[in-house]
Amino acid sequence: MTRPLIQPTGPAHTRIYSYGAARGEIAVPNEELVGPIDSSDEWIRQRTGIVTRTRAVKETTAIELATDAAREAIERSGVPASDVDAVIVATVSNPKQTPSVSAIVADRVGANPAAAFDLNAACAGFAYGVAQADALIRGGIANYVVVVGAEKLSDIVDPADRSISFLLGDGAGAVVIGPSDSPGIGPTVWGSDGSKADAVGMNYTLTEFRDGEAPWPTLRQEGPTVFRWAVWEMVKVARQALEAAGVEASDLAAFVPHQANMRIIDEFAKQLGLPETVVIGRDIETTGNTSAASIPLATHRLLEEHPELSGGLALQIGFGAGLVFGAQVVRLP
Repeated sequence: MTRPLIQPTGPAHTRIYSYGAARGEIAVPNEELVGPIDSSDEWIRQRTGIVTRTRAVKETTAIELATDAAREAIERSGVPASDVDAVIVATVSNPKQTPSVSAIVADRVGANPAAAFDLNAACAGFAYGVAQADALIRGGIANYVVVVGAEKLSDIVDPADRSISFLLGDGAGAVVIGPSDSPGIGPTVWGSDGSKADAVGMNYTLTEFRDGEAPWPTLRQEGPTVFRWAVWEMVKVARQALEAAGVEASDLAAFVPHQANMRIIDEFAKQLGLPETVVIGRDIETTGNTSAASIPLATHRLLEEHPELSGGLALQIGFGAGLVFGAQVVRLP
């Protein structure tokens, strides 16, 4: 007779307990970036809504940013670091391809021997991490999970690249996710379109750089292509996430899209028909585009500025390189 396997199951529901944040130490205004791209402060503001962005000093890596954000989230959650079962870090800017940022962060915050892994879904990375944390907990694999979006994009930007250099900032945002008596994280709507992978991403490979065949790889994008995709296709995804969660736009307290471009954010809100009561995350104005970190950073700031949002529903959607996307409705702590 074959002995049956034990397959774990966990709680029916999960929720976000707390947020943490860390931004680069330096505020970089538009005037400091316009020379190499032959542009102006007015041009950047009109096209992106960015006035300044935060960037980290040379000694600060995505690891330090992720550690600081995770530590704040854990302290605010009331969950002992030793009770954290898994640490997930979404990033495209690990200074080393291995070891993972997550394993180092888990050690630094006192979560050893938590499971730890990085994921690369670019600007959708945080939404992917939330989906995985939710599944791990409801599947009985973990009780508490820390999810971090962390980037030091200033290391992989060409100051003379007019397509993207002025957009990018450095920072990290983190959450603690755990069991809940009621639903706190809606179904995730996610996917990708790798056929358009060349629209935004790295321009060269590390092996090409090693072999002297190309300069240091940096981020680049086809701005018009990304804009059209983000506005028209991602609005459909946002609507699907609302429907999957069983809510309508009027039920939301907040809308926190990836902080790619202020024009995209405003068009999003218009297309979704968001009522004026919905507070919209616009952290890009002073933080810049921080890829995987942008959603938790923007939400952290919203909760600091609008504590009345606590307990309300927020729609978050990430989208970026590889044309990867992810969206879900969450209840704010």
